[in-house]
Amino acid sequence: MAKETRKRKEDHIRISLNHEIQAKKATTGFEDIHLIHKALPEIDKQDINLCTTVFNHKFSAPLIVGAITGGTSKATKINATIAEAVEELGLGMGVGSQRAALEDKKLEKTFAITRKKAPTAFLIANIGGVQLVHGYGVQEAKKAIEMIDADAIAIHLNPLQEAVQPEGQTRFKGVLEKLSEITKELEKPVIVKETGAGIAAEEAKKLETVNVDGIDISGAGGTSFAAVEFYRAKGKSNNSRRRLGEVFWDWGIPTTISLLEVSQSVSIPIIASGGIRNGIEIAKALALGSSLVSISQPILKVAVKGIEETKQELILLIEELKNSMFLVGAQTVQALRKKPVVITGKTAQWLKSRGFSTEIYAKRGN
Repeated sequence: MAKETRKRKEDHIRISLNHEIQAKKATTGFEDIHLIHKALPEIDKQDINLCTTVFNHKFSAPLIVGAITGGTSKATKINATIAEAVEELGLGMGVGSQRAALEDKKLEKTFAITRKKAPTAFLIANIGGVQLVHGYGVQEAKKAIEMIDADAIAIHLNPLQEAVQPEGQTRFKGVLEKLSEITKELEKPVIVKETGAGIAAEEAKKLETVNVDGIDISGAGGTSFAAVEFYRAKGKSNNSRRRLGEVFWDWGIPTTISLLEVSQSVSIPIIASGGIRNGIEIAKALALGSSLVSISQPILKVAVKGIEETKQELILLIEELKNSMFLVGAQTVQALRKKPVVITGKTAQWLKSRGFSTEIYAKRGN
């Protein structure tokens, strides 16, 4: 089992680096989100303060590197590079699913390297929600946390990937109840995250009722795990699974829609992720109610090049965010959340049909 899991992780890295796995027709919806330019910002750009405190941890900017990898030798280098970068910049990161290391103790070092390289950064452990109904529980969650001395743990939900994956586990009944057991027993924050298909208001409310501490929406429009599994199936000449991956390539709730549904439905911290690619989109996500923004795929592509490239990419994203805040006259992240935002297009249509407000954002004060 451990060998199969490790091989799958190797496939995921290889495919992510060598194939186009972004959504085809689906978009994140950020093209429908419009920040209002201020010709009179009435602030000095150098005075902009990006610091924010989430989960009782102070971040130098509201940016983390999302769960990417672990469980293979190549993953060790990638995790070490990202960890070193976020440590130096005062950010945070999540590791990929730790299932491989829970099955094979020898693989723990591929994850543990993160804390060695990032002694003070915010680290998020990671196990699968579906594993909770296949034998995992509080003990495994605690082991995952201890493995990297994590500040929080993410329980990832990936029904789309599991449904397309040849080895997929699709018995999800009982996951919410198991989540409730985890949140009762763990002292560290429990974050529930999707993996590229988004979270709707109904699920967000259910998650809040079982006392999860945060939700990472991971909406559609960025990396598609159906696409990743399409290429895995194609490589194995598994035509039925290849077709499933192709048909469901763009499945999911677009990132902006998921963010808006969730932010109007719960009062716990939200991490915005799913196809966010620049500082303007980070600013838009924060203005719509997210506490942090998570980016994965662009960082994976630079992490394989080296530490300087990784730092430079993160610094550029932060500078783009700062520019965006300057141009809307927001000196702090808190001020950005009060700036007016106009929502148009498919995002506005979706929200209206689902009974959510868009006008409240446009009418916010300057």
